[in-house]
Amino acid sequence: MPKQKSHSGTKKRVRRTGSGKVVFKRNSRNHLLQQKSKRQKSLSRTVVAAKGEAKKLTSLLPYL
Repeated sequence: MPKQKSHSGTKKRVRRTGSGKVVFKRNSRNHLLQQKSKRQKSLSRTVVAAKGEAKKLTSLLPYL
């Protein structure tokens, strides 16, 4: 059986915590922050993926 390939785009954006949860960082937090609202900036923190979403991400990254 050949090895499965990891999705290279997902590999750069998703990581696993010590307890095994899947986390990712939301978008729109890198540049042009001066014109973005405080709410928009505060919503862009690192978040834990939901149960169904984590299942999809794990299938994209079999060796995560």
